[in-house]
Amino acid sequence: MKILWTSQDAAAATGGRTTCDWVVNGVSIDTRELEQGDLFVALKDVRDGHDFVAQALQAGAAAALVTHRPENVAEDAPLLIVPDVLKALEALGQAARARTAAKVIGVTGSVGKTGTKEMLRSALAPQGQVHAAVRSFNNHWGVPLTLARMPQDTDFAVIEIGMNHPGEIGPLSRMAQLDVAIITTVAAVHMAAFDSVDQIAQAKAEIFEGLGPQGVAVLNADIPTLPILLDAAKGLRTRLFGEAGQADLRLIAARTCETVTTVEAVLDGQEILFKLGAPGHHLAMNALAVLGAVQAVGADPARSMLALAQWHAPSGRGQRFTVTRGDTGGVLELIDESYNANPTSMAAALSVLADSKPEGGRRVAMLGDMLELGPQEEEFHSRLADHPAVESIDTIHTSGPLMAALHDALPDQKRGQHFASADQMAARVNRLLDSGDVAMVKGSLGSKVGQVVTAIKALGQTAEK
Repeated sequence: MKILWTSQDAAAATGGRTTCDWVVNGVSIDTRELEQGDLFVALKDVRDGHDFVAQALQAGAAAALVTHRPENVAEDAPLLIVPDVLKALEALGQAARARTAAKVIGVTGSVGKTGTKEMLRSALAPQGQVHAAVRSFNNHWGVPLTLARMPQDTDFAVIEIGMNHPGEIGPLSRMAQLDVAIITTVAAVHMAAFDSVDQIAQAKAEIFEGLGPQGVAVLNADIPTLPILLDAAKGLRTRLFGEAGQADLRLIAARTCETVTTVEAVLDGQEILFKLGAPGHHLAMNALAVLGAVQAVGADPARSMLALAQWHAPSGRGQRFTVTRGDTGGVLELIDESYNANPTSMAAALSVLADSKPEGGRRVAMLGDMLELGPQEEEFHSRLADHPAVESIDTIHTSGPLMAALHDALPDQKRGQHFASADQMAARVNRLLDSGDVAMVKGSLGSKVGQVVTAIKALGQTAEK
């Protein structure tokens, strides 16, 4: 494997002191995911990472980034000692960014960050070395970790940047020194920390702080807050995507079937047609943002369109499975949307379920609470009953105190069972689902609807579609 950091380079980047010479080919913050030859970073979170340094070294870490040598670690252990581990990780990330000629794309937005990041990985892979986070590493430690892991010979890097509060995106964007910034959309998410969607747009626009003078902002032309984003992007080149007439990448039609979306669009006045390896109108919109970024970094959109046919939805964000039940031998389909939820992504997922084609069964939604929506949280839940997709869904089961508002608002013929918690719903999945059904599970991560997904998969033999 290629050397990622030498002890000398890491010490120079962080201003730290090494106990001996070493080289590492990766960076890890979790002993459960550590690979041979990694630098283990002893961050403080729920637990102090220093408690796991000995375990990490024993498991094959080539060195550890620490503030001191833990008592149970040998005196000659390979360490990089710094005053503050998180600040040192940030310094490593900045040094990694400075030493590469990669084109760096930042992705933020209320919905679709991770899916768009993964689309970009697929779209750019045939055209160079692509570096992107393995999961949603988009916060104050995830962004510097992703940067610190970036090899020097990277051609394209994709950095996901998230937020819960104002002021979070700007520093991360500046750290990443972006060439392109995508804002997928702006919606009523994390409303507990904001007074309005306009404020969310202003916070998302912080991503422009990391764009250089030649940077390109790729923006959603269809959202009401576009003027706020355009005002914040003054002086930058912009590329608009969406269904609006002013869009540089304009969606004409998105036709979905079981496993693909056929996208018809206009790119700078030229008609294009391509397939996306997952169903969903919202995914077609994200794909146009991806093509805008592909153009902005000088890659070939035609090659990227071919590659997007092989893209599949990330884990917990629309992955599809067939489950052959062990008790009856019947087959049902599972759409796993369990990673996160807000009103916008919930509406998109309901539309995907409405477009599905059960083989002799029903369209069944199994929904958990949408969290961090502020004072109007119950209204956001009850309002889902009015979404047009509900008309095509046979049954909606709900779990959690907030989803009780949707349960009460549903028409009698759509109203399924309500459970106090996701684990109670999970315990009943064998009775809630029949052979031939298509079941879509969605909720915020904190609602724990992942337990429902696990329970459905446990009904029998599971295969990804």
